Amino acid sequence: MTSMSRARVARRIAAGAAYGGGGIGLVGAAAVGLVLAEVRMARIRVGNGNSGGRVPTADGRYGDAYDTGEPPLRLTMLGDSTAAGQGVHRAAQTPGALLASGLAAVAERPVELRNVALPGAQSDDLDRQVALVLGSASPVPDVCVIMIGANDVTRRMPPTRSVRHLSAAVRRLRTAGAEVVVGTCPDLGTIEPVRQPLRWLARRASRQLAAAQTIGTVEQGGRTVSLGDLLGPEFAANPRELFGPDSYHPSAEGYATAAMAILPTVCAALGLWPAEEERPDVTRREGFLPVARAAAEAAAEAGTEVTAAMPTGPRGPWALLKRRRRHPVDEPTAPSDAVSDEARSRAATSD
Repeated sequence: MTSMSRARVARRIAAGAAYGGGGIGLVGAAAVGLVLAEVRMARIRVGNGNSGGRVPTADGRYGDAYDTGEPPLRLTMLGDSTAAGQGVHRAAQTPGALLASGLAAVAERPVELRNVALPGAQSDDLDRQVALVLGSASPVPDVCVIMIGANDVTRRMPPTRSVRHLSAAVRRLRTAGAEVVVGTCPDLGTIEPVRQPLRWLARRASRQLAAAQTIGTVEQGGRTVSLGDLLGPEFAANPRELFGPDSYHPSAEGYATAAMAILPTVCAALGLWPAEEERPDVTRREGFLPVARAAAEAAAEAGTEVTAAMPTGPRGPWALLKRRRRHPVDEPTAPSDAVSDEARSRAATSD
């Protein structure tokens, strides 16, 4: 599928989400059924020795070495198992911990991490997750990172409904004052047990949803980063290294690759990136495009950022497409409460 045709499909899905439609499909029902059967077979293997899929708790404070008396930046993770960090054993290997540590290093300021993501969640669970974030006694987060979409495809949630829930979540968080970065639907065509030609169909469905998610997010004032094949051509070249033992969730190396691509966008959203980096670089094929076209191009290239750039014109809203240089992210030292949780998990596993 070309970027132009993907843009048209994404625009229809996003329009259906905005105006209450729900019947637009991603691919034919029979094809989707075959893809689902393959993906569900892959998911049977999920658990990868991580105590039946238990996710290590990474909540806590990162970057205490940068403590200058300022209040910490507040980072919250929302979404599904990818946002939660399922597939790794240590809290420090989860994407939330990696992003919190990297953000602290760039800002030279501590970061307080909270993760409300739920393994297995679909986009309709974002309503509950946002209520948890905004309904607590804690201040509104400075930035929220949402990673969602794979379960919507595998469980056949209508894409218009999926985008409607995501758009509503972004709108609520932005209205409350939080910056929002969405990691769009990953490329299900990279799941090893899914064979061709179903792998191609899974890739097509994933990219269509990712493009529509970008339109819905940008229109509500958020930014997106395409997760694609989990952020890098090296993923397709080295699936054994960048997939976890379950061949479904990322490994520690895969999550580090994802965090490395998302971190620059999180920093840019908070005004922490150099001003010259915010201008489009034509040598990296960056520029201003109609949002649907930017969304389609981003869906086809992992690690690409899309953010609102101009008011709506005759061709609809415009966006800035960025291909940011990735920022190295080192595995942090987990905060004390996360370490305690890991110790409890290990003790429970050994019983």
